[in-house]
Amino acid sequence: MTNKEIFKRLYQVIRPYQFKLIIAMLSMICVAGFTAAQAYLVKDLLDKIFIDKNLFYLKLLPFVVVVIFFLKGIVYYIYTFLLEQVGQSVIRDFRVKIFNHIHEQSLTFFNSMPTGTLMSRIISDVTLLQQAVSNALVGVVRDFFQVIFLLVVVFYMNWQLAMISFVVLPMAALPIVKFGRLFRKLSTSTQEEVANISNILHETITGHRIVKAFTKEQYEGNRFFNQVRNLFSLTIKDAKYRCIQHPLMELIGGLAIAVIIWFGGIGVIHGNSTPGTFFAFLTALIAAYEPVKGVTRVNSTIQQGLAAATRVFAILDMKPEIQDKENAIQLPAFTTDIEFKQLNFSYKDGTQVLKNINLKVPVGEAIAIVGPSGAGKTTLTNLIPRFLEVTEGSILIGGIDIRDVTMKSLRDQIAMVTQQTILFNDTVRNNIAYGDHAASEDAIFQAARAAHAYDFIQALPDGFDTLIGESGARLSGGQRQRISIARAILKDAPILILDEATSSLDTESEREVQKALENLIKDRTTFVIAHRLSTIKNAARIIVLKDGVIVEQGTHDSLIAQEGEYELLYNMQYK
Repeated sequence: MTNKEIFKRLYQVIRPYQFKLIIAMLSMICVAGFTAAQAYLVKDLLDKIFIDKNLFYLKLLPFVVVVIFFLKGIVYYIYTFLLEQVGQSVIRDFRVKIFNHIHEQSLTFFNSMPTGTLMSRIISDVTLLQQAVSNALVGVVRDFFQVIFLLVVVFYMNWQLAMISFVVLPMAALPIVKFGRLFRKLSTSTQEEVANISNILHETITGHRIVKAFTKEQYEGNRFFNQVRNLFSLTIKDAKYRCIQHPLMELIGGLAIAVIIWFGGIGVIHGNSTPGTFFAFLTALIAAYEPVKGVTRVNSTIQQGLAAATRVFAILDMKPEIQDKENAIQLPAFTTDIEFKQLNFSYKDGTQVLKNINLKVPVGEAIAIVGPSGAGKTTLTNLIPRFLEVTEGSILIGGIDIRDVTMKSLRDQIAMVTQQTILFNDTVRNNIAYGDHAASEDAIFQAARAAHAYDFIQALPDGFDTLIGESGARLSGGQRQRISIARAILKDAPILILDEATSSLDTESEREVQKALENLIKDRTTFVIAHRLSTIKNAARIIVLKDGVIVEQGTHDSLIAQEGEYELLYNMQYK
């Protein structure tokens, strides 16, 4: 992505705040003008007061100086505050935009994109982007006007000496361009290392039990140290270039000032210029050179921001694989059946997971799906809410292809309970009401009772207002699962997906959860993925998947009698 493309897209983000930016820029121009006026006052200060000893100027100039400094302070406050406000607004807008965009993506996006990388984009990269927009880039604009005004003053007082500035400024621009390329390259590498550190942090903190169980604290510590060392090396290299910029610019400026002192001094000695004019000229030129040096100071920040913008826009340019089609309709209330017709599914690498699935599930039927690991059970159920997209064939709900309806209207009619219980670091109440935040307290209590969770929730320190920790860490496995069941009960969706909801529980917890599931399944069209075949013995119909193909279906007894794949699975578990 070129700088021109980046600036064009950044402008679209900043555009809603362009009025504030215009006010800020006008204030910057005023600051630059007052700075030029301060330099020009040096001429009258020396010539009129200290050399001519003019009493009128002695009375007037201090008042003028106070007024100029006062007005400069006001406009300085206006532009700095407005820029800070715009910068923080850009951070807010970008973070919200990236967050919403990420959650529009399909499951394959999250499977391929590390969590730490996404966190780095939202937090670190957006901050760098804000610094470049509100501080660095706008600072360059302010310094540009300041240089222009001061050069006008310089040329007005002595155009011959002023011609030296046309030699100095190009010399000063060369290191800015050279260092800019280095900073851009280093910033890209640095942010990648920051993302890697975020990934390690996320993995080791969320997986702390495994780290401890396998006594890998030292191993993970060494891995983290190596990653931090890589970041340290890049940071030091960036610091080395930043630190060498300043003395190099000082040397260039010192050479220019030495030449000006030589030629200007000769002019004063020969009577071609007054001391006041010379010192005012020198003050203005030094003041004009300061913004040029300022560009070198913010050059690193600008390049970091541009590199960050490239990474942020790369995320925003990823179009969701699964989207609502144009003119998608609302899915009517589910009252008939769900049908899988000639359904096939393959991943992008060509691996085919499901093959020629034909299945009709009437409303209210609970259907169990079993099979060996990798048979495609979870993939099949992930196609129903369009977490994944059908490759060939179709899924019809009430005769309507799910690709023809909006995803919100589809998912509003589906509830899920999975083996990996996902709870949020919030209260029990809010976790149960996650699917319906407008639910009454009585409805939440009823859902908890139906999930056999009410009694243990009441025994918690703050009852339903107890914070349960990240992923429900303060609860047992069975308690977490029953809260997730209560959440599904409260949503009251007609279609239910249970993905091995009891496989990770002990016998006692499984018994409690199984009771809760019986309440949940009532009057719902249910897809049950079962690892323990004992939990689905009484299912109206059992589907047996193997290598992505339905090889058997029927009741438990009829499948045992067939002495096929189901009997083999059953014997592996119980004989």
